[in-house]
Amino acid sequence: MENTYGLLKLQKANMKILIEIDRICKRHGIKYYLDAGTLLGAIRHGGFIPWDDDADIAMTRENYEKFKKVAKKELPSDMSLLLPTAFKKGRAFYDFTPRVIYNKSRRHKPDEESEYYEEKLNHIWVDVFILDNLPNAKISQKLVLSLQKFIYLLSMGHRYKLDYKKYSLFQKICVFIISNIGKLIPMESLYKLQNNLSKAFNKKNVKKVYYSNYQPDYIDISLDKSCIEKTTYIQFEDSKLSIPESYEEILRTVYGDYMKLPPKSQRVATHGSLDIEVYR
Repeated sequence: MENTYGLLKLQKANMKILIEIDRICKRHGIKYYLDAGTLLGAIRHGGFIPWDDDADIAMTRENYEKFKKVAKKELPSDMSLLLPTAFKKGRAFYDFTPRVIYNKSRRHKPDEESEYYEEKLNHIWVDVFILDNLPNAKISQKLVLSLQKFIYLLSMGHRYKLDYKKYSLFQKICVFIISNIGKLIPMESLYKLQNNLSKAFNKKNVKKVYYSNYQPDYIDISLDKSCIEKTTYIQFEDSKLSIPESYEEILRTVYGDYMKLPPKSQRVATHGSLDIEVYR
């Protein structure tokens, strides 16, 4: 019961963030859409997946750059845009995902990891995933995606610590070797490298886009550009939020039979503590 209450508090705070993002995007002509589990929840549940403990949106690079410019001025005082480079003046790494943070919240009591990230991640947030162009040639696509994974692995050398339990033996060896090489490269340089690679084909006429700041195990997901060209509004909890008109193709690509519920054993929060505090 306590976890359910914490989850509801988290979803309520995420809803506030989503409404503010929608307001800002409408005001400035910025196109966004619900993504990942939040998009799935919109279609399958009419709101949050009941056991989901995060929220996600996506934007093309062009729209994200517009959003980044206006966010500081437009977001209310209890929210802020947290950039991936914000930790230890760009010298630490968590991932490449910008987040809209609900400042008046805390996920859990401070610990060594949250202190390492200067307590900036110890809040409720909405992930902002960025769509960049993928080159047309198959070999170039594989090269870009492989390089993104490699840069991510190098960057993991600048994390607080690595959890090797979830990797196979081969993966453990790769992560250990590449992340330790990454420690020798300034994180500032890796941020620049990832940013430049992500934007490398955005002025090209291409057919596909990909989520350039997804984690390595999801970065292979690519979409036809036509999938994200048109958006529409759908009921989400007590509001209406933006989704792609071609949501079916996106959800099938990511989840397969997306209307099928997972086994009961998998209907659990997956992104961290539900010992949530939300301040008014």
